[in-house]
Amino acid sequence: MFSRMKKLVVCCGAIGVLLVAGSAWACTTTMVGKKASVDGSAMVSHTVDGWYDHRIRIVPGGKHKKGEMVPIEKNICYQTMPTKPLIKMGEIPQAEVTYTYFHVGYPFMNEHQLMIGESTWGGREETFCDAGWMVIEQLQVLALQRTKTAREAIKLMGEMAEKYGYGDSGEALAIADPEEVWLFEICGPGPLWKPGSDKPGANWVARRIPDDCISVIANRARIGEIDWDDKENFMYSENVKDFAKEQGWWKEGEPFIYRLAYDDPDSQRHYPICGRREWRFFDLFAPSQKLSPTAGIYPLFVKPDEKLSVKDIIRLNRDSYEGTPYDLSKTLAGGPFECPVYYRANADQRPEGLKSVYWERNISVYRASYTFVSQSRSWLPDPIGGVLWFSEDMASTSVYMPIYCGVTSVPKAYSEGKRHVFDRSSAWWAFNFVSNWASLKYNYMIKDINAEQKRIENALFSSQKSVEEKAQGFYKQSPKKAAEYLTKYCSENMDKIAKDWWKLSERLIGKYCDGYVMTEEGDQENAGLPESWLKAVNYGATSNPDDPK
Repeated sequence: MFSRMKKLVVCCGAIGVLLVAGSAWACTTTMVGKKASVDGSAMVSHTVDGWYDHRIRIVPGGKHKKGEMVPIEKNICYQTMPTKPLIKMGEIPQAEVTYTYFHVGYPFMNEHQLMIGESTWGGREETFCDAGWMVIEQLQVLALQRTKTAREAIKLMGEMAEKYGYGDSGEALAIADPEEVWLFEICGPGPLWKPGSDKPGANWVARRIPDDCISVIANRARIGEIDWDDKENFMYSENVKDFAKEQGWWKEGEPFIYRLAYDDPDSQRHYPICGRREWRFFDLFAPSQKLSPTAGIYPLFVKPDEKLSVKDIIRLNRDSYEGTPYDLSKTLAGGPFECPVYYRANADQRPEGLKSVYWERNISVYRASYTFVSQSRSWLPDPIGGVLWFSEDMASTSVYMPIYCGVTSVPKAYSEGKRHVFDRSSAWWAFNFVSNWASLKYNYMIKDINAEQKRIENALFSSQKSVEEKAQGFYKQSPKKAAEYLTKYCSENMDKIAKDWWKLSERLIGKYCDGYVMTEEGDQENAGLPESWLKAVNYGATSNPDDPK
């Protein structure tokens, strides 16, 4: 049995070093097949947990002249971070036709209902190739600009990475179109590979998630044994088996399991930082599986006990292990107001003997840039069928709002803004401020926040059917009219929600200050501190011991 202290932390070994080095080791990404959702939507979600570009910019598609070139760059996802400038690796020929796509830290949607979520898994250091041109967000840009389906996207990204080299850490993409959901995992060819090599510049595999199943990835490779003859459900690079054999990660005659061959063994062994989130996903949506929270390795996909909705995935994105032994808000570290927000302790600050120990890792974390849940729906025209429910900052204190893939613009509050300068014109700062303020008296303020979330989101979900019916009417007249209607609808919602969240922040400031709670009648109530917490921190011991009075 774990002691009380061990419930507060998880041992993360080598992966902990990488977590401290960068926030990329932080994203939780899910997949829902169309027969596993309540309405037939194929869905993916992504919690973008670190300092990444939160701005949504719509990049129009179009026809291009022969000979036109496009730059291939690194650091695309960090473009609100002044210390991470773009690094141009080279240029490649432009496609004859490109599609409109939505550019953000990790580009997530195009005009054809193609949706992509990301999760970093690092991989063995022997696979890293600094000379490789491609990084994961650059591959996402190319896929969203040049393809319409998940299979096409995987094929193109694989070809591009093999030709120009993959120069990123191990990465995964959850990819959905109206018919299918896939998981794509990729890592590099090693430090000796150079552009122009006759060997492939990447090692990758993709696995289709069955239509009636759900899946999750949380910063470690998840794809297991490859069925080389099953072209319907597997895609892979030509050198994926041979490279692993050359490196001694796989032997002829053994089953070829991608995650064991290419991922860092520590990420598979030190499971709590990653595996706990995978377990929680199955715990919430497939409890009949009775998976243990300490099992370590979990199935890639399962059939859910009940079909899932967007609201279900939103619930997951906001989760902090409530009702489980891993709920940090219920420990002494959660403080008197049961706050689940745990800031990272630097290695040199941790007690001796605990240098490689890390807090339990919630799904909803304070450092999120944005999160989303997408729907791709085959029975609706693309501009209406593709909708992405977007939230800025930490999911548990934010609001999800719809953005249809047919819209042509988003408000400036969501397309502009800095991250290192407080800015009231930025929607991100509204949500970030509420998140930070709530940590002062969390179990009080979260009730006010949840009430606002419920009010706004219930109205949006309730109106979804009528909005889409009206959009279909416009679409029959003209796709342009449908786009104009949806753009106006989404923009008005997004602007109003940002204003509502600034108003909420002001109410929270006025209602909760100096340890008090202000009533609507103007009375000041002292919230006080829980007796159990006072006892736990040895209340009174800090008084002058020479003066017991």
